[in-house]
Amino acid sequence: MFIIGERINGMFKAVGEAIKKKDHSVIQELAKKQIAAGADCLDVNVGPVAEDPTEAMIWLVKVIRQVFNGPVAIDSPKPAVLEAGLQAAGDNAIINSTTGVPEKLNTILPLAVKYNAAVIGLTISEKGVPADSAGRMEVAANIVASAMEKGIMPDMIYIDGVILPVNVAQPQCQEVMKLISEVRMISNPAPKTVLGLSNVSQGTKQRPLINRTYLAMAIGYGLDAAIMDPLDKDLMDAAITADLLMNRHIYCDSYLEAYRKK
Repeated sequence: MFIIGERINGMFKAVGEAIKKKDHSVIQELAKKQIAAGADCLDVNVGPVAEDPTEAMIWLVKVIRQVFNGPVAIDSPKPAVLEAGLQAAGDNAIINSTTGVPEKLNTILPLAVKYNAAVIGLTISEKGVPADSAGRMEVAANIVASAMEKGIMPDMIYIDGVILPVNVAQPQCQEVMKLISEVRMISNPAPKTVLGLSNVSQGTKQRPLINRTYLAMAIGYGLDAAIMDPLDKDLMDAAITADLLMNRHIYCDSYLEAYRKK
């Protein structure tokens, strides 16, 4: 399971304040804690607080790169901010994200080629989020085909089925899991799958329980990656255990500790 730590986001109060004050220590400590907890990659999002989001993204990435050389997911709806982050990150970058809308693909995919970056593709079309797995599959196939036309291999694409909150769109939980199990049929090699996990519990009163239950179920359907909070120990334990039960790593009595030390 590829864990993308979600905590370096300007929407969180402490991170937003650190961005405003250019406080290296808060950002670097948060990066170290997420990696120590088992994250493989760090999502980097300046959020709404920065007066100059491009400059803030460059600062964030450079600060993180002082303590972590692994993958970073550059997260912004603005292409200029994405490119600034990609340039600062160098190798090991993921673009978060594009949709299946042609104009968006034609803007984002060339950046992936230019910076040799992987891409998260949201199954959103011009009409929005499809109502079922078949509609999402159609968007996913279009994203993969468009990427391949530009020379991006499918295994550099992470398809995000766009999970909606269970309290307003309960049937969507199952539709996204169907998509996860079907995406591998699109191409050979297959694209990978990812979830922005916390969306499933947004607005509910049992957020931690819903998050970890849905994550375990999605791993059972073949989920490859999740954008999530690695500092939630129970959530990480659920992810590690689900991976174990899917035979993705070898059992030992101290498997939780062993995974975190991988």
